Amino acid sequence: MASVTHDTAAAVKLADELVAEAKRKASYAAIDEHVNASTRVIGIGSGSTVVFCVDRLRERYTSESLPLLACIPTSFQSRQLIIEAGLPLSELNQFPEIDVAFDGADEVDAALNCIKGGGACQLQEKLVANAARKFVVVADYRKDSRVLGTQWKLGVPLEVIPMAYVPILAKLKSLGGKPTLRMAMRKAGPVVTDNGNFVIDAEFGEITDPVKLERELITIPGIVETGLFCGMAKWAYFGGQDGKVITRKV
Repeated sequence: MASVTHDTAAAVKLADELVAEAKRKASYAAIDEHVNASTRVIGIGSGSTVVFCVDRLRERYTSESLPLLACIPTSFQSRQLIIEAGLPLSELNQFPEIDVAFDGADEVDAALNCIKGGGACQLQEKLVANAARKFVVVADYRKDSRVLGTQWKLGVPLEVIPMAYVPILAKLKSLGGKPTLRMAMRKAGPVVTDNGNFVIDAEFGEITDPVKLERELITIPGIVETGLFCGMAKWAYFGGQDGKVITRKV
């Protein structure tokens, strides 16, 4: 039994290392292709993959003396990453036009529509992505799908006004969704976003028309923003299990 447990732990560790390396290679490839001497303002997304984007950006900022004016964060996490890397920190109101924004995704379909918000940062992520001339998604092989909802089974994250979450749950059910209020793991009560809102995860199965679903969801009063990023990403970099990076663009 001890041997089986040890083997299982070793297999899990190896799988985690492969995923981390896939994220690193995809991040480095994206940064190297889209950041150059004319890049002044960069949007920095949230999540585990973006850690590697910041690592590579820090390396190049230091070694090449890149003339960056500002890095715009999408969350408390990305703000801290920017500060710790010694990169220039600013905000969207000061730099409303972003040259390029990098972010991860929970799932990406064949048209580069994304589900985002597993980390409950989708509102600020969408604001930064929308302000960017180029929005680049960076992910590992597990996030690459033909149709949204194929691999990501936790639903579409929705940032909602706390006072309206109950009627919103009812409305989502009437649309055929299976919504749940996201609860905190090490805190009593629901997850609270950086903006002071709640998050509802609404499962709709495979999403063959994310544009239509996004339109339906965003019209519900009390939903501040959805985790459906439709028609926003123009490039996606997926780190593979074999060590290669697959690039897709639309």
